[in-house]
Amino acid sequence: MKKSLFKRTIISLIAFIIIVLLLFAWVNAYVKGISEDKILPLEDALSLDADCILVLGAGVWEGGRPSPMLEDRLLQGIELYNKGASNRLLMSGDHGRKEYDEVNVMKQFAIDRGIASEHIFMDHAGFSTYESMYRARDVFQVNKIIIVTQRYHLYRSLYIADKLGLKAYGVASDLRQYKGQDYRELREKIARVKDFLIVLIQPRPTYLGDSIPVSGDGNLTNDN
Repeated sequence: MKKSLFKRTIISLIAFIIIVLLLFAWVNAYVKGISEDKILPLEDALSLDADCILVLGAGVWEGGRPSPMLEDRLLQGIELYNKGASNRLLMSGDHGRKEYDEVNVMKQFAIDRGIASEHIFMDHAGFSTYESMYRARDVFQVNKIIIVTQRYHLYRSLYIADKLGLKAYGVASDLRQYKGQDYRELREKIARVKDFLIVLIQPRPTYLGDSIPVSGDGNLTNDN
C-alpha cells in the first residue's frame, strides 16, 4: 500500500514538473512571437512619429559611468533622436535611493552629446520594466513609443507595453557582446513568465504622482 502511494506521488510530481516546464516554454515562445514584428531596424523606426524614445535603465558603475549595456542603449536612443524619430527622450531607471542613480547618469550622457536638457525626461521610479511602461503611459502621458534596449529584453518590454495599451515599437541596442549574457537570458525567461502574469492583474506601480506630459519641458523632472 505504501509503495503504491509513493509511486503515485512520484508520478504526480513528475507530471506537475512537466506541465510547469511546458507552460514556461509556451509563455516564452508566446511573448517572443507576439513581439517579434514590432522590433524594427533603426531606419524603419524614423517614420513612426513617436511621442518619445524610451531608453530603459541598466547598471551604473562607480563614478557615474554607464555599464556597457546601458551605454549602448543610450547611444542607440541618441542616434534615433538625432535622426528625427522623436524630439523627446525618456530615461527610465532606478533612482530609488540617493547612493544609486541611473537616470541622472543617463540624462547627463545625452546632454554631453549635445541634446537639450528640456528634451530629456527622467523617470526616477522605473524600478522594473513593467513600472517603466506603466509610468510612461500614466505619468508621462505617452501613447506611441520607441523602446530602446537589448533585443533579448525587447520582447518582454514590447509585450508589457502592448498589454498596457501603448503603441510600442522597439529598436535593439546590441552594439557589442556582453559578459554574462547566458545568465541574463535565463533570468529573462523567468521574468517573461512573471510579467505575463503581472499584466493580467496590472497592479499600480510603486509610485505614480502628478502627470508630466512628455510633450512639455524635461527639466521638470530634474532633481530639486
